[in-house]
Amino acid sequence: QVQLVESGGGLVQAGGSLRLSCAASGRTFSSYAMVGWFRQARGKEREFVGGTTWTASSTYYADSVKGRFTISRDNAKNTVYLQMISLKPEDTAVYYCAAARYSGSYSLLRNYDYWGQGTQVTVSS
Repeated sequence: QVQLVESGGGLVQAGGSLRLSCAASGRTFSSYAMVGWFRQARGKEREFVGGTTWTASSTYYADSVKGRFTISRDNAKNTVYLQMISLKPEDTAVYYCAAARYSGSYSLLRNYDYWGQGTQVTVSS
C-alpha cells in the first residue's frame, strides 16, 4: 500500500522559512513519473505549488511561489522536500504532496494517483 506522509508544517512569521517533507512508504519515489506539491487555503480550491520528475530533470513552480519555494529530494530517505522562504500570509494553507504514476501536466490534480494527508502552514503578519 502506497502512503505519503507530510511533515514540517507550523506557524511562522511573515518573511520566515519552513521546510516540508514528504516521505513515501510502500513504493519508492523513483517509480513515480511525477511528484507534486499542492496547497489548499480555507474556503479555496486546492492549487498547484510545484512539481518535479524524480530524476529532477525538470521542475516547475506556480508563479506565486517561483523564486521562494524549492523542491528537492533525498533518494536514500525516499523523501521529497519543499523548502519555503520569504513566506507571506497568503501562503497559509494545508500543503499536500502527491505522486503520479504517469507523466502529464504537473498542475492538474487529476494526474496524481496518491496523496498525503497534508500539513498545515500558517504565516502570521
